[in-house]
Amino acid sequence: MRSLSARLLLLTVFFVMLSEVLIFAPSVARFRVAWLNEKLGAAHLAILALDATPDGMVSETLRKELLGHVEAIAIFVRKGGARLVLSADMPPKVDAMIDLMHDDWTDLIRDAFTTLARTENRVVRVMGTSPKDPAVVIQVILNESSLHASLVDFAWRIFWLSIVISLITAALVYLSLQWLLVRPMRRITASMTEFRDDPEDAGRVIAPTRRTDEIGVAERELADMQSGMREALRQRSHLAALGTAVAKINHDLKGILSSALVVSDRLENSADPEVRRITPTIVSSIERAVAMCSETLGFVGKDQETFQPSRFDLGELVADVGAGVAVLVNPEVEIENDIAENLEVEADRGQIHRVLSNLARNAAEAGADRIAISAQTNGSAIEIDVRDDGPGLPPKAQENLFKPFDGSARAGGTGLGLAIAGELMRNHGGSVTLVETGARGTLFRVTLPIH
Repeated sequence: MRSLSARLLLLTVFFVMLSEVLIFAPSVARFRVAWLNEKLGAAHLAILALDATPDGMVSETLRKELLGHVEAIAIFVRKGGARLVLSADMPPKVDAMIDLMHDDWTDLIRDAFTTLARTENRVVRVMGTSPKDPAVVIQVILNESSLHASLVDFAWRIFWLSIVISLITAALVYLSLQWLLVRPMRRITASMTEFRDDPEDAGRVIAPTRRTDEIGVAERELADMQSGMREALRQRSHLAALGTAVAKINHDLKGILSSALVVSDRLENSADPEVRRITPTIVSSIERAVAMCSETLGFVGKDQETFQPSRFDLGELVADVGAGVAVLVNPEVEIENDIAENLEVEADRGQIHRVLSNLARNAAEAGADRIAISAQTNGSAIEIDVRDDGPGLPPKAQENLFKPFDGSARAGGTGLGLAIAGELMRNHGGSVTLVETGARGTLFRVTLPIH
């Protein structure tokens, strides 16, 4: 019963049977009332035969025939002031009274099920108005066993009719849902499975039908998603090949430039004043080229980094970041470590160090004289703020923020620092966001979830 079709079939049968049960209760009560009214009508006819005789007397044979036709032990009729009786010689004791003139529908349903459940016979007195003449009040004494037998027979007929209706309804609903819902869902599922096995095969993209309902919408959306994913995978394979080529070229170029940098250092001792004058410019250009190659290699190879979480003191890490910026960028930049004492976090220390270093180096290279790094706990995350007093980010850099090779704020930059920082924080389930920037400085916020 794991398939959708089987569950729909069982649910349909269940709900139809439940509906039949709700219909069954009033149906049994109505059948019981109709059966008793039929007896009252037959009793009225029997009394009319008695009333038609000149002396109001009938023979013993006719009396038994009239009572046998009604299936009654005794009949009492009152019309106006007249009262007629048709009875056996010694009527038995009456066990219960059934008044059809005053019972409401709840009493009728309760009495019907009571009669249906009773196995022993009772002698009951039934009182009600005649179906032929409402002015005539009739009382009939009869055995309840015949009523019980009729109710049981009626109940079985209703039961088997309910079974037939349930099966027919379930079959129709099953076939309808199979055609409208189950078969299309199987087709969508099969398409998803086939596409998963080979997403680059164009023949495995689902062909949407012309349906305008939810299934049609799902088919079209799935086709668009598969086509988009196939195109993205195609581009990714091309970019992966290009990235491999770029990484190889950058690696070789970095080696060449490093050799050139070693050679250029000797030019400073040249006897030619013009050579000594242009040597710093050459060295600076080669250093920028080496740095660009290093950043590009780091970005291309970032997928190889493994996540190694540990618990460490955030203040000590910020101190290491400040020392690195002073050595590598500008020793005159003031790094303010505003991290609270003994504030520990659980993350990959190397990756967090790289994130904060990239932000601080970008600020120092942009011309900031002072960089303040602080942290505060905000609910389920630690927010690390990196604020500088630099000139702020230009509009173009803000538009392409965190985009490799597009988000640099300085000439010759690659924009890889922020791209790598954003990627590393996403690995932690956090983020790097630009809070504000302007002539008074820039504020980046690093959000690190508390695990």
